[in-house]
Amino acid sequence: MIHRVFQEFVDRLIESTEPDAVRQSMADVAAALDLSCFAYLALSQKRGGIPELISTYPSSWTAHYLGRRYERFDPVISRAIRHTDPFRWSLGLGPRLRSESELELFEEAARYGIRYGITFPIHDNKGVIAALTFATDEPRIDFERSIKKHAPLLHLLAILFHAHAQQLLASDRDVGGTLLSPRELQRLEWYARGKSAWEIGNILGISPRTVGFHRDNARAKLGVRTIGQAIVLLTRSKPRR
Repeated sequence: MIHRVFQEFVDRLIESTEPDAVRQSMADVAAALDLSCFAYLALSQKRGGIPELISTYPSSWTAHYLGRRYERFDPVISRAIRHTDPFRWSLGLGPRLRSESELELFEEAARYGIRYGITFPIHDNKGVIAALTFATDEPRIDFERSIKKHAPLLHLLAILFHAHAQQLLASDRDVGGTLLSPRELQRLEWYARGKSAWEIGNILGISPRTVGFHRDNARAKLGVRTIGQAIVLLTRSKPRR
């Protein structure tokens, strides 16, 4: 069963071109392993930048968390920045709380059903620091049993998720303030080089209809009516291309 769950996760992750699809792939595998929810938070490499978050935590909690910039003093994130080993946490378990604000953060999270967690820090070779956490509101004994049984697999899932999430969240897919999927950006770049749908299909080994599908999605996201207008936005956003 575990092998099948893992293979399905990998297959879906590879096919995912939108953050929502990536989120759902991890949500499903977490549920299969008896874990209630997960949160992937990648810190911005720009000073004062907003972190990227993909999560199944309650949206009211994540909006509150990001709005208050809790990542700046969240003891879980602080430990993930300093260390690379996975660690479990909850009130009374760790990491050690050093201030009243940290205690309040844990108590607030618990009210939203985030009581126990295991966090996998990720420090990649591009300098990105992220943390992927699996959490639950189930009895602690059940959570501990699941973690003990699946910890190595969860660590692998976290690394794979990070690699794919970083591709989806890459800043070079931002066109005019709109984030395109890797496929939408790729098709648009080929159009910018003067290629037709038929030529792009031959180059990529796909049908012109599929090329057109991604072209139309890109136009819709960018809020333009023609491919020429989309190319203008691309050129302005990516002057080096």
